[in-house]
Amino acid sequence: MPAFDGVDQVARDTGFSGVVRVDRRDEVLLSQAYGLADRRFAVPMTPTTRLAVASGSKGMTALVVMRLVEDGRLSLDTTARSLLGDDLPLVADDVTIEHLLSHRSGIGDYLDDDADASAYLMPVSVHRLGTTEAFLPVLDGYPTVFPAGERFSYCNGGFVLLALLAERVTGVGYHELVRRTVCRPAGLTSTGFLRSDDLPGDAATGYVEVDGAWRTNVFHLPLLGTGDGGIYTTADDVHRFWTALFAGRIVAPSTLSEMLRPRHTSEEEGEAYGLGFWLHLTGGGVTLVGSDAGVSFRTDHHPSEGLTRTVISNTSDGAWPVGRALRGA
Repeated sequence: MPAFDGVDQVARDTGFSGVVRVDRRDEVLLSQAYGLADRRFAVPMTPTTRLAVASGSKGMTALVVMRLVEDGRLSLDTTARSLLGDDLPLVADDVTIEHLLSHRSGIGDYLDDDADASAYLMPVSVHRLGTTEAFLPVLDGYPTVFPAGERFSYCNGGFVLLALLAERVTGVGYHELVRRTVCRPAGLTSTGFLRSDDLPGDAATGYVEVDGAWRTNVFHLPLLGTGDGGIYTTADDVHRFWTALFAGRIVAPSTLSEMLRPRHTSEEEGEAYGLGFWLHLTGGGVTLVGSDAGVSFRTDHHPSEGLTRTVISNTSDGAWPVGRALRGA
């Protein structure tokens, strides 16, 4: 692993816990695991350990919705109100699917994305959040922040709302929609939503430092993730996901092109946002990123090179220094 010695050094120096992987088309250039998947029983992390990716799964929500657009069951101009009925009355009547997918809806968000990772942010007991419909009282009561389409403002609640709208238009649960639309076509055999109180033996527990001690994140996050985050996957499945996506096995190439058209651009940060995906302003890269209590994740894919770099950690910020080293390798 000489080309990645610096990555290995950073991982060891920072006490990184998680998985690092680099693929170039069908060749695995790096696959390395560090730390513990379960601190209670000293279970070591392995390259095939399943880890949560937080908001990394927003891309999958976007793909579910865009597949429904492809099928004519939704359009980008469909309003949330047309499917909500009397629910969530503070969501403005002109908020559309496109506004929600591009974080330009202006709806109030239930989750403070800038809060300390150790804080207990869920406004209801997390055990109640086992379905998308169960989030209705969580999403309710937040006034509009700005008129729909006015500007970009990252909004977790918008992607929960997208999952809810997808359920209502199809009559199928969001988790099953992800399985049918993304996981099966892409061959993602180790990817899915897992209950935090029933994790299988090959899934890593997330850890948060609270008052100087490491605690599991079981009280910090919903029992079962939904449209804004919470899916579990492996580094291998992440590579399979990108390969399938750009091969047209999840949505049509024309749909993907529409998703990768920038709706928001930040020259200062060198990035843009399309529909569910972060975009690189140079080099044509596409990124999914997630951060939560006991979770940090970033994957960058460069279609022209067939290059994928992925870092997943079961701590709140463990992926960031390793990810920077990986992108510089």
